[in-house]
Amino acid sequence: MDFSIWPNYTVDFYRFKLLALDVKRLLRAHERTNSATSWLPQYLLLFHFPITTSLEEHAAVFPSASSSSKVVLVVGGTGGVGQLIVASLLNQSIKVRLILRDLMRASALFGKQDDEKLQIWKADTRNPVELDPSMFQGVTHAICCLGTTAFPSRRWGGDNTPERVDWEGVRNLVCALPRSLKRIVLVSSIGVTKSSELPWSIINLFGVLKYKKMGEDFVCKSGLPFTIIRAGRLTDGPYTSYDLNTLLQATAGERRAVLIGQGDKLVGEASRLVIAEACLQALDIDLTEGQIYEITSIPGEGPGSDKEKWEELFKAAHTK
Repeated sequence: MDFSIWPNYTVDFYRFKLLALDVKRLLRAHERTNSATSWLPQYLLLFHFPITTSLEEHAAVFPSASSSSKVVLVVGGTGGVGQLIVASLLNQSIKVRLILRDLMRASALFGKQDDEKLQIWKADTRNPVELDPSMFQGVTHAICCLGTTAFPSRRWGGDNTPERVDWEGVRNLVCALPRSLKRIVLVSSIGVTKSSELPWSIINLFGVLKYKKMGEDFVCKSGLPFTIIRAGRLTDGPYTSYDLNTLLQATAGERRAVLIGQGDKLVGEASRLVIAEACLQALDIDLTEGQIYEITSIPGEGPGSDKEKWEELFKAAHTK
């Protein structure tokens, strides 16, 4: 075996933690199969090391963008922003992969879809051992819309707290994503850098801004191509429990004009539809790579789904 063709990736503490959990699971499988090597390919997949003997085989394991179709992983796809993202992707005939805790919720929301267009995996990002490498095979882009309420509520049931969702869930997801990923877009919140200042300190009483910032920092240091969208206070919807046609017909009311800034200076509200479209646009606009944006929306005509207009808005934010 030619070890020289293996990618030279930095493996951090959390990847080792995931490795230990994965090896434990695989060793149990090994005991059942009594095969000395059956677990080895999965073991190496955690590091995203291809088992190859030639450069040609290496290229087959990590196909280029031109040789593979677009597959967008959406995590948090049944939430207020996530479901709008999924609906738009399906409407564009882009392949979507969802990781969800509740499969029935996705079925009720998106209805029956072609398995080639929509693939749904049951897993909990709070539990890294559930994030099997097979879930991520072929994924080219990812959008993470994980989130919970800032203050204790029924949504905190089942340990669904900001620490578990916005920090541990994001961290575990990022560790599991393939190193070949072209872009991850993370939805965060304005005010994450000002959690000790009023009024943000009130919002952060239970740590939501702190844990969102920790998730942001982990994404930034992951080595993956990223874009972070810090949303203003979300308005419009959420459109939970509506069918796909209803989602596609949703509008942002009068708040269609978009404001984009950097440096955590913007304040205000943001339409869920605007944030969903911003995430979709950021996947393919090169200049958004490695950038963090704050986005709000105000009354007026906006860019809609016009890529050129969105690119101009993102570019203008760099010069403010």
